[in-house]
Amino acid sequence: MAEDSFPRQKARTRGFTLGAPRSFRVAEDGSRVAFIRSKAGDDPEGCLWVLDVATGQERLIFDPSAAAAGGLKLTRDELDRRERMREQMTGVTTYDVDPGLTFATFVLGGEVHVADLVAGGARPLVGCTEGAFDARPDPTGRRVAYAANGTLHVQDLAGGAGHTLAYDDDPDIHWGVAEFVAAEELDRDRGYWWSPDGSRLAATRVDERPVLVWHIASPVDPGATPRAVRYPQAGTDNAEVTLSVLGLDGSRVDVDWDRDVLPYLVHVTWSDRCPLTLLVQSRDQKRWAVLEADPSSGKTRTLVDHTAEHWQTIVTGVPDRMADGRLVFVEETEDTRRITVDREPVTPPGLQVATILDVGDDILFVAQDDPTELHVWRGAGGAEPVRLTSEPGVHGAARSADVTVIVSDLADRRMRRVRVLRGDDEVAEIRSLVEAPVIETRPTFGVVGDRSIRVALCTPGGSEPSAPLPVIVDPYGGPHFARVLNAYRATLEPQWLADQGFAVLVADGRGTPGRGVAWEHAVYRDFGGPVLEDQVDALHAAADHFGFLDLGKVGIRGWSFGGYLAAMAVLRRPDVFHAAVAGAPVTDQALYDTAYTERYLGLPQEEPEVYRRNSLIEDAPNLTRPLLLIHGLADDNVFVANTLRLSRALTEAGRFHSVVPLSGITHMTTEESVAENLLLLQVRFLRQGLGLEDAVDTPSLG
Repeated sequence: MAEDSFPRQKARTRGFTLGAPRSFRVAEDGSRVAFIRSKAGDDPEGCLWVLDVATGQERLIFDPSAAAAGGLKLTRDELDRRERMREQMTGVTTYDVDPGLTFATFVLGGEVHVADLVAGGARPLVGCTEGAFDARPDPTGRRVAYAANGTLHVQDLAGGAGHTLAYDDDPDIHWGVAEFVAAEELDRDRGYWWSPDGSRLAATRVDERPVLVWHIASPVDPGATPRAVRYPQAGTDNAEVTLSVLGLDGSRVDVDWDRDVLPYLVHVTWSDRCPLTLLVQSRDQKRWAVLEADPSSGKTRTLVDHTAEHWQTIVTGVPDRMADGRLVFVEETEDTRRITVDREPVTPPGLQVATILDVGDDILFVAQDDPTELHVWRGAGGAEPVRLTSEPGVHGAARSADVTVIVSDLADRRMRRVRVLRGDDEVAEIRSLVEAPVIETRPTFGVVGDRSIRVALCTPGGSEPSAPLPVIVDPYGGPHFARVLNAYRATLEPQWLADQGFAVLVADGRGTPGRGVAWEHAVYRDFGGPVLEDQVDALHAAADHFGFLDLGKVGIRGWSFGGYLAAMAVLRRPDVFHAAVAGAPVTDQALYDTAYTERYLGLPQEEPEVYRRNSLIEDAPNLTRPLLLIHGLADDNVFVANTLRLSRALTEAGRFHSVVPLSGITHMTTEESVAENLLLLQVRFLRQGLGLEDAVDTPSLG
């Protein structure tokens, strides 16, 4: 069999994510580790596995392909959940466990399943309502709760009739779920939390009736009824979200806080060491409060109430409590996102905290002292934190008792490495089944320009060329996502682009994470200026250092925020950028959602000039360079209206451009043939747009 091309392999392996172990849970006694992994690097079906820590043996607990040979139809709620989480796998994609890791619950095809993590195997839970998702056992291991069709249910694991805990007659009111902005923008993907004794649940009530109804049609099937979705467009009403404590005895206590001032419910924690605790935030996200709630009365008391000049960035895993009861939170001081214990910083200035992984006698977390790497740290109040990972790369972890699972995507290793430590000693390794890429990446990392912008440069074969090379600038460029990471997989696609005869430059400018609070806040009220300026500066500074960059032939491409940036580049700086590919761009910020857009740009009715300045629609008459717009017609995150409005404005201005509509494709492109050919199409367009006369050497479509 002929070896795959890189585009085909990347599409077939879903970006080299299939076969990678993930979603680790450790038993409270450290005896077992559960995880999800498909059976091969091109197998999209997630299976549930368990590692025996003492022996290092892996056991397959549940294989969905064997359990449902005819295939499973996903419910609309489950499809929406996977889209919010950018889930590229099928089969088992999420699960929950009891503290002892003796069993797991998960949902397949709208049915709750229970897996035996000791003996192996899984069974459907009899008596559950159809259309279930997000099944979670109570801490005592006797019951499981799940959401279905807007209703929250509880079922005994021993079987028998289920119990409807909360419901509403209106189909636009949902119990126990995360609303769109919570899942998409606030890092909250769940809507209920068990009490430590398993007698009650804290659950959201989401009233979507105030939210605008938008429609997603299927142009290839004009007879099909468009799908109606509730989409909270910037400046319009959000869903009304409340929290109630629901007792298994039928009781209900509503949790009371000032939702007019602090409407966003960001996080909820409820455990043996942490009483029912909420993180709530104002709509402009400049103010947040940590509230401790009394589950019997619903009254709350304020533990933290803080207001900032700009927005405050959410860090997952807090608020929480240490074993001794002290409050763990993350706050911004000295240009640093720092862990605080009872409001006192316990991490130093300059160490940017990204995620809290576990809290107990100490705190396990991920942080950056170099924006190109993410490392696992451990610390507690009164002592300097200790870094647990040393190899260059991107690291994460999970732990319980004295067992820690370290997950590493390294700079010099093609496949993910997963080590299991007991104390400080490695006792096992969980296999990665990811396919080895058919290409080898050899990026050059650097720091360029007056603002010390981090860049990665890829050249054909990783060597210095003997003649000038046309350039592709390949950014994301926006908040919450860095592209310049010292991990092998991060530069595979740029390397393949370079191997087609380009110098490919990836730069993380202002607004991207890992460089400090002020660096991120530089885009406040202005997505266009700093972001585009830093791409230009990085390009010119790199050209000063690498004399082979041909600044007369510069293309740019990107997706989502990167697509917005690519389109902006040719519209506003045609003197620098000579062709662009813009995928799923937000061309008019007023068409994007409330929580993301208002965080940076404010309310459109209060800041109309800010929205006008950050929109690309009025720039349409300025187009003088080749521009290719690509958009999934089923995208419910960045609606295709963004591309169509810009295309209409360009046509009205008499500006030639190209549009590729992707029927049935969402914000993710998981369909193999589409994902493969999109890469080839972009290369062909950029070669033609930059006037390169070597169509014979251009990879062919198909």
